[in-house]
Amino acid sequence: MSTVRGLAVAATDTKRLALIGNPNCGKTTIFNHLTGLRHKVANYAGVTVERREGAMSGRPDVRVLDLPGCYSLTPRSIDQRIARDALLGWAKDVQRPDALIVVLDASNLERNLFLATQILELNLPTIIVCNMLDVVRSRKHRIDLDALQSHLGAPVIGTVGATGEGIDRLRAAIDSLEPHEPRTFTWQGEDAANQRVAHLRGLIRTHGIVDPGMANIVASLLLAPAVLDESQPGFANLPPAFSSALAELHRADGHDVSAISQAVETRYRWLGQCVEAVFTHAETTTTTHSDRIDRVVTHKVWGLVCFGAVMLTMLVAIFSWATPLMDGIDWAVGSLGAAAASTLGEGILADLIVDGVVAGVGNVVVFFPQICILFLFIALLEDSGYMARVAFVMDGLMSKVGLHGKSFIPLLSSFACAVPAIMATRTIENRRDRFTTMLVAPLMSCSARLPIYIILISALFGTSVWEKTGIMMSMYALGTLAALVVALILKRTILKGPTPTFVLELPPYRRPRLGAALRNTWDRGKMFLTEAGSVILAMSIILWALAYFPRAPESANVSAGEQLRRSYIGRIGRSIEPVLEPLGFDWKIGVGLVSSFAAREVFVATMGVVYGIEEEADEESATLRQEIATATWPDGRKVFTPLVGISLMVFYVLACQCMSTLAVVKRETDSWRWPAFMFAYMTALAYSASFLVYQCGTALGLG
Repeated sequence: MSTVRGLAVAATDTKRLALIGNPNCGKTTIFNHLTGLRHKVANYAGVTVERREGAMSGRPDVRVLDLPGCYSLTPRSIDQRIARDALLGWAKDVQRPDALIVVLDASNLERNLFLATQILELNLPTIIVCNMLDVVRSRKHRIDLDALQSHLGAPVIGTVGATGEGIDRLRAAIDSLEPHEPRTFTWQGEDAANQRVAHLRGLIRTHGIVDPGMANIVASLLLAPAVLDESQPGFANLPPAFSSALAELHRADGHDVSAISQAVETRYRWLGQCVEAVFTHAETTTTTHSDRIDRVVTHKVWGLVCFGAVMLTMLVAIFSWATPLMDGIDWAVGSLGAAAASTLGEGILADLIVDGVVAGVGNVVVFFPQICILFLFIALLEDSGYMARVAFVMDGLMSKVGLHGKSFIPLLSSFACAVPAIMATRTIENRRDRFTTMLVAPLMSCSARLPIYIILISALFGTSVWEKTGIMMSMYALGTLAALVVALILKRTILKGPTPTFVLELPPYRRPRLGAALRNTWDRGKMFLTEAGSVILAMSIILWALAYFPRAPESANVSAGEQLRRSYIGRIGRSIEPVLEPLGFDWKIGVGLVSSFAAREVFVATMGVVYGIEEEADEESATLRQEIATATWPDGRKVFTPLVGISLMVFYVLACQCMSTLAVVKRETDSWRWPAFMFAYMTALAYSASFLVYQCGTALGLG
């Protein structure tokens, strides 16, 4: 039996310690110090919010949970809702913590203390961590930690997470945690608000909603208008009688927020007095380094220039730095396939392993370098404090189409690949804005479309570099315009909702921690491989089977192109030819469209097989270009004309021909409904636009 008070447990028991704090307070750094990096990353049940949990180093009987950052216990986003539900014991798969550590940004003490005082009202053993004391010292300010401890009635530990200062004292404080007496704070609202809180507090205790010591703060939280949402996980388990009484209280208030605002103001008045008593400002006010940098990076002109330079660097990295790694992965996958083929010999099993499993794994792993590079950049930008400036600079532009400033980076990243871009939307707090960004991100022309553009433009459009460049740029412009228009439509229809207030904290600039950024990158990349990768692999095997069966008799000695024509996927291509003919496409193009669902760039290789080219075809293949330029319909008409080339490129710009994208959207939304909607609307949009291009061009004699 451990002799530690407060967390005294038998050796086989486990106590749960949760960390909570505002965003950008250094909470995860404190978590890493406590767990010694021995933690696992998963998702909370039913949502895509990341969950970090690990054993405290030196105390295997203490499990540490890093809760999502939030500004108060009244949730405005799914992350904040999860933090609240975990603290109240409402989360599906998270036990209520036995003790809490509240991490404060010491340089923004009053704002951070708002959440801290709410947490203290939960009446759990609590430690207050005043982090980032180095920032306070650099500004010549001082904080009296002992006085702050007296005001809050809880242990206060000063730390510098970046250097580990104060972590030993924090560990000692955790070992010394003791249960405390229920406390009553003095910042209550006016009489009317107090009466409502008292009435609901009685109902909470009657129905046993939470522990009696938490009834007061929970009553205050449940009376906030934004809280009454029956779709939230915690509310699904509330007794019907209590839910009805709560709804009646909200109806009686008429969603009047004045009482809530008054309570917030009263709390902040008390906090102001507290901070005044413990915080000593420097005698002279000096302009900080962050202020001087912000004069440039948030400027309406120079801010865009700086942002453009940063984004150019990031895109070059995603395009260029990832290329050697992706080539290496392609080589490794090819070598593995060749080794498997030589070991297994000929036969269906060998074909399944080589062309189904190994190729399917390749389709998953090939994205990994781009995903890692993107998330490394995002982690470094977030850690440095620049990401908040990006949202500030771009919000004016993005708001014109109903999007958030934070939507810009994922959309720009989609020019490289929509898969990591969709995963990057996690930085967007508002659910509707996040879903809108995910749904339009694939419209931006990713690098996988490039081989299709190159082979068609090279085969069908003269020798003028300017003509070819203009056609290429028009495809990129079409995708960008379509993304903005669709975003505007979605925000005014199925994802319509109140425009979220753009309240943004500009944290001070800090030197990014490469180690933390690399760990964050690995955690997110690993989740892609293990979760979205399994779906992609399964779909790859299905597409292989459709292209492999039924097999022609060995005695028939048919070519690869003829085998593909006889296969199920070939039959699908021929069956949809009447639907594709108004777009100018024959059944061979149809086979390419279906096959490229595994990955858009597969279209080029599929065309090589369909046209019976012996060597492996790519966008540089002169033989394939010649075949495309001379292919004809049965009546002698050319299949590929410049008009058909434009029609086909327009289709690929607007269609969602990428199972990896759909798999990631499913993972990020935790539902097949949204990827199904994405596939349906983008296919309809692509077909309609391609139809208009081909039919109008034909009518004008351009075919």
